[in-house]
Amino acid sequence: MGGHGDQDRRGPAHTAAGAAVGAARPLAFALGRWRGEAEARMLDAAHLVAAVERATDPGQALRTLHWGRNYLYLTRLETAAGPLPVAVKQFTHHGRRRRLERRFKGSKAARSWRVARALVEAGIATPEPVLLIESEDPGGPAFYVCRHLDGVTEARYLLRAMNAGTAAEQFPAADPDAFLVALGRTLRRLHDAGVWHRDVTSGNVLIRWPPPGGAAALPELFLLDLNRARVGRRPTVSERTRDLSRMMIFRPEDQRRFLAAYWGDGELGARAGLYRLYHRSFLVRNDAKRAVRSRLRGAVQWAKDLVLPRGTHAHIPAAPEGAATRERVVWDPLSDQPHLHAGKLEKLGTRLADAPSHLGQLAAAGGALPRVWRRYRQLEAALWREPVPFGVPGVALRPRPEDPEGLLAAVEELGVSHLLLRLHPWQAEHAAEEALARELAGRGYDLAFSLPQNRDLVRDPGRWRAAVEELAERFVPFGRAFQVGQAVNRSKWGVWNPREWVELVGTAAEVLRRHDGVLVLGPAVIDFEPHVTAGLVNLPGAPDLDGLASLLYVDRRGAPENRQGPFDTVGKVTLLQAIAETARHCAPRSWVTELNWPLREGPHSPAGRLVSVDEETQADYLVRYLVPALATGSLERAYWWQLAARGYGLACSEEDGTLRRRPAFRALATLARLLTGATAEGRLPAAEPARLHPFLTAGGERLVVAWSTADDVEIAPPAGTTAITDRDGRTRPLVATRLRLTASPLYLHLQS
Repeated sequence: MGGHGDQDRRGPAHTAAGAAVGAARPLAFALGRWRGEAEARMLDAAHLVAAVERATDPGQALRTLHWGRNYLYLTRLETAAGPLPVAVKQFTHHGRRRRLERRFKGSKAARSWRVARALVEAGIATPEPVLLIESEDPGGPAFYVCRHLDGVTEARYLLRAMNAGTAAEQFPAADPDAFLVALGRTLRRLHDAGVWHRDVTSGNVLIRWPPPGGAAALPELFLLDLNRARVGRRPTVSERTRDLSRMMIFRPEDQRRFLAAYWGDGELGARAGLYRLYHRSFLVRNDAKRAVRSRLRGAVQWAKDLVLPRGTHAHIPAAPEGAATRERVVWDPLSDQPHLHAGKLEKLGTRLADAPSHLGQLAAAGGALPRVWRRYRQLEAALWREPVPFGVPGVALRPRPEDPEGLLAAVEELGVSHLLLRLHPWQAEHAAEEALARELAGRGYDLAFSLPQNRDLVRDPGRWRAAVEELAERFVPFGRAFQVGQAVNRSKWGVWNPREWVELVGTAAEVLRRHDGVLVLGPAVIDFEPHVTAGLVNLPGAPDLDGLASLLYVDRRGAPENRQGPFDTVGKVTLLQAIAETARHCAPRSWVTELNWPLREGPHSPAGRLVSVDEETQADYLVRYLVPALATGSLERAYWWQLAARGYGLACSEEDGTLRRRPAFRALATLARLLTGATAEGRLPAAEPARLHPFLTAGGERLVVAWSTADDVEIAPPAGTTAITDRDGRTRPLVATRLRLTASPLYLHLQS
């Protein structure tokens, strides 16, 4: 079973141990839309239904193990013997080629299941198979489920260290020679058992080292990713060598030890030459494939997206039967957003039908451009010249019915005073949201609310009006700022043209302003599309807004300092303020009501693999976005979306149901503790890639927030620096005369 490639080399891999399955027949089942087989020794009929339901629901994942072409996650099944941790590999079958392959060869999950059972019965260690689950739909997903094992390491990390000559430092408890011997002998047993693996790479071998002082001399190895394997005859010398040559063993002495363990200690002769030929050929092929993919992947994907809807995760529901393009929207519960089943050409055709409305918006943007640009240049020229109040950092959230006290405890620990609660007007029930708002308001938090729309509400103005009336009555007592609309430049959220937006926001504004002191903010354009923002807030007949709300995600550019055209994050928030100050239908205040960086957590991630980052990078980027953006004087507030969520949140559920604080949680808590109420005093001159932002805190202390945007760099610390607080809140005295800056921001404490 593959997909363990994202594991940290210092931590355990997440897979399963191979115990003898024996010759017992598996338990066949057919449950609704699922059919398959279960290992009868591990799952009886009483637990089978619940096990299948849990294994096929990525929303029940306790942890993402790998996110690539297929999705691999950890979950826990209830069995007669107690909880059973398992790894689930989900295979999708989008496209005609994959469906045909499934029809004639069986699904990859089925092939993995058959080979795994054959290997374990032959005494060759592999994750112990638990379940095979197939969809009745030929295009539906299939799942291979095996036992999860702690205490193992992927061979790729050890081999990288061996090739670099750093194995002793990185893996002090490992014996590289013993690993090579174990690897050679394991593959020999595999081939002699009549199995040609066909994908023996370093990411598909797991190592369990013997305990210190134990009798075992060699580690135990577990083989993964079996769906390509062929079973039933012994491989030829050529086929054996092709398997051996895929391992990333580069040093000649390591290759000799590996081959000797496989073939025996006799003269290798021509076999060694064949190995070197195949090994070199494999490396050349790999390099060529990577080069071709990097050049063609984007173009091919663009061409496919032009005609076909983009492939979806298996958990996303199908579009309603016979629905028109505008109505082919479903809700994705894992990333907490809608999904539109339509290709680019379909969407383009629909937009062309709305051309007059779009042309009016473009004309409004064009007419506003000269005054927006003049004001932008004035604001840009004034940047960093005068002290300005540091803007307000906040966090957005949704109720957590399974653990409301845990959510409240996280809010208290985070230490931000401004919260944004997203409401869902299409829901019939809002009791959980109201209870949360009442509790937070009672504790003194400043609450704002977001009112997103969906296609049903856009199509039915009466229902939208009724929903806003109800929500206003229930929530105005707890907070008086309302963002109306959500990502109105993305058709999946239900708004297809400016005319629909005008009606949607106009209705909501009229209802909300029946209550004294309410602020109505919008238009909530997502990502950096200033022409859309400027067009809407200058559109003739548009509703008047009390402030500009933007969902300013910059994750597709990588680091927040990276540019989109001429604009980095500072330039973007400055331009948004210029739009607000010059708009015909918006008051001159600017908020960012959503920002985050998605994490590499499978379908929970809202923006895809290519823009996702690890948790440490997410935490660095949070500070590097908020510090300069809120120090410009152009941005009043910025809310992270959201507090608790997989895929992007500041916290996420642990296996026991508690909320784990990610590094980004600690980063925001530190920023809020040190900089809330501070005065931003510009930006200190520093050679790139160093960035230094000075502040006078609410308590009268002088701080400088510093980081490097590229490689590590050494600088002389600002005069008077006495101590350093790191991104996560740990403080230490400054003892060196030079300061090393990295991508992770530091808070430098200066003598007053």
